[in-house]
Amino acid sequence: MQHAPAARPSPAPVRRLPPGTPTRPLPADATASHHAATGPLLAAALAAVLALTASACVGGGRGTEGPVGPVPPTAQSPAVLPSAELPPALTRGQARAALVGADDLGEAWEPTRGAATWRDELLKATAERPDCRRLLDVLYTEELFGTGAATAPRATAALDDVDGGAQLHYRVTSYRAADLDRTLAWLGTLPDACGRFEARDARGATRDVRVADLTLPQAGDDRRGLRVTVGDPAPDDGEDTRTETGADTRTDTGGGVLTVDLVAVRVGDDAISLTNGTLGTPADDATRTSVEVGADRLTEARRQGRAQV
Repeated sequence: MQHAPAARPSPAPVRRLPPGTPTRPLPADATASHHAATGPLLAAALAAVLALTASACVGGGRGTEGPVGPVPPTAQSPAVLPSAELPPALTRGQARAALVGADDLGEAWEPTRGAATWRDELLKATAERPDCRRLLDVLYTEELFGTGAATAPRATAALDDVDGGAQLHYRVTSYRAADLDRTLAWLGTLPDACGRFEARDARGATRDVRVADLTLPQAGDDRRGLRVTVGDPAPDDGEDTRTETGADTRTDTGGGVLTVDLVAVRVGDDAISLTNGTLGTPADDATRTSVEVGADRLTEARRQGRAQV
């Protein structure tokens, strides 16, 4: 005998409340059960959102305001990276305070009226040996420490001796002490490397050039001086035409023998460079005074600059 299947209870009809009817809160046990069921789902969703946000920040996608936290610097070529060793330069006002002026050198000196004509006539030349060629370039351009923006002079002065025809150019440059010392060391090699050589100008005319050490007063942290003479070629017999005092007795047809003092003095990470040239007899006191007075003023400018920091 088969029994009829048990009747299934029909689902209770959903009772809709009139609008505005207040609802009653769930019992405490129902609320706890609801939180227990939905807690893991909310935690998972929150973790996913945080992961997506972190990914977008690190990726730096469009629409982000920038990375959060420190970001490693972009790799650059060593040629464009600034040197961590480059010291702070003197301000232009401090460098100008270290210049020498006409009043320091005597009544015959005054601010220059223009470049001397012998600069192009005798110094615009070249030579076969690289060091000698570089020396001529330095004498003509006066860029002793280089031609880059970092080695551009902070201040310059140009003075003329209206009686003797000499011209003195003076510069203050800020750079690394080690690099300044390398330039001074190079100057020290030139009396041996370029003691005597032949230079040739653009027209093909040759000049006899001689380089000797120049004694300087004790000034600054380091110093180096050269005396360079430029004249017509010497006789071919090899006879030394210099006297015991170093004066040149050659007779030339090019308007005289040019004598130029080239000097550099380092004071910390700053340096003085000067040229003092003339077709007559050079005035040693002008070079020496410029070195002594200039080094003292540069030292004082550096001291005041540190005090103001």
